[in-house]
Amino acid sequence: MASFAYPNIDPIAFTLGPLAVRWYGLAYVVAFLAAWWVAGILDKRWKLGLGPEKLMTAVLVAVAGVIVGGRLGYVLVYGVGKYFADPLKVFAVWDGGMSFHGGLVGILLAGVWFARRYKVSFLTMCDLGAVGAPIGIFFGRLANFVNGELWGRTTDVAWGVTGFPGAGPGARHPSQLYEAGLEGLVIFLVMLYLARKRRVDGLLVGWMLTLYGIFRIFVEFFREPDQQLVEFFRPLASQFGMHSGDVTMGMVLSVPMVVVGVWLIVRATRAESRMRKAAVRA
Repeated sequence: MASFAYPNIDPIAFTLGPLAVRWYGLAYVVAFLAAWWVAGILDKRWKLGLGPEKLMTAVLVAVAGVIVGGRLGYVLVYGVGKYFADPLKVFAVWDGGMSFHGGLVGILLAGVWFARRYKVSFLTMCDLGAVGAPIGIFFGRLANFVNGELWGRTTDVAWGVTGFPGAGPGARHPSQLYEAGLEGLVIFLVMLYLARKRRVDGLLVGWMLTLYGIFRIFVEFFREPDQQLVEFFRPLASQFGMHSGDVTMGMVLSVPMVVVGVWLIVRATRAESRMRKAAVRA
């Protein structure tokens, strides 16, 4: 079967004297600026009255939450023992290695702080973030592809990619691009549709969590599992008659997201139904 050779894109986009600016870092900058722009549009459409300054503060706090949470999540969950030999590499975020689930925890904590500081509904901020988050996922997964990391399992499909650094022989699923398309582009389009008008707080973030969890679990069947965690999940996989590696950390961490997301959708849908009935009676 035909396949494509990994393009070996230089991870450094450009240099400014001694400073090397990487595509991975640019992806985060573009993503957060785009999220700020989208939040500004929704702030006016939903008549929240936050304004550009407060929204920029929210974005900066979210940046800190994503970077700290995402990096710690990766180091503690996926990088078991990897950083013991060279602890300083924990801070080398420009080389990749960010956990979405860890970043989600970080950004939620940042949202709690912002909501309390500016006396805004936490779920309202979550809904704003839910519209902008897929932009970050999209650019982040493209950056993973450029870095040649988080490649997929071996495959013979026509669009398989050969030559990922450290992946060994054979073609691999470009799982980073699957995630960019599903978790990034598709969810963003759904969020834009739902955000056309103000919804009951929690509905948008509920859909975002649910769709991300479902798409992530799906893509995990094509993404190469972290070898240090394969043995950890072997007993769980055997309970369901599955092979080692068929149950991954990404799947396990995504299940609670789906549960919480569905609960938020049901909660918001019931609230909207009560509001419509009250309007009819009035």
